[in-house]
Amino acid sequence: MQQQLPDDIWIVDVDEVAPDFDARRSAVRRWYRYAIWRSGVPTADWQGRCLEAPRALDVDALRAGARALLGRHDFASLATRPSAERSTLRTVFAADWLEVSASLLLFEICADAFLKQMVRAIVGSLLWVGAARWTPEQFATAVSKADRRAAGPNAPAVGLSLYRIDY
Repeated sequence: MQQQLPDDIWIVDVDEVAPDFDARRSAVRRWYRYAIWRSGVPTADWQGRCLEAPRALDVDALRAGARALLGRHDFASLATRPSAERSTLRTVFAADWLEVSASLLLFEICADAFLKQMVRAIVGSLLWVGAARWTPEQFATAVSKADRRAAGPNAPAVGLSLYRIDY
């Protein structure tokens, strides 16, 4: 089965499920990770799988900004083309920046569901916080406005991965 998948998808566990199981609708939590390489050229393991940071980032400011995401909020300001028919309310259970090494920084976020390109919009906006273009409070205000024009740009897709789904 693994040989039928693209190189960037790995099977780590398999279970038998009921015939009416829906992988998308049955999920209760989804975990995304965004990787940023902060210095020099990424190692071979991270080539093509991380964003190379354009400048130094204030990790404490990034963490402070991420705290504004926790809880149930209207995330319309962090979604590409939110639908008028579907709710933009989501619950974020965890959001934090992890310093894996002097070079590697990971943003991890867990929520009940995500809107289209929501994680990329979060990371792009938080990068403004980390680069001192915005304060963590300005980021929180942008999130609360529920208007996409209030938030920062989407980060590139290159560092993003869905790494866990809880059912």
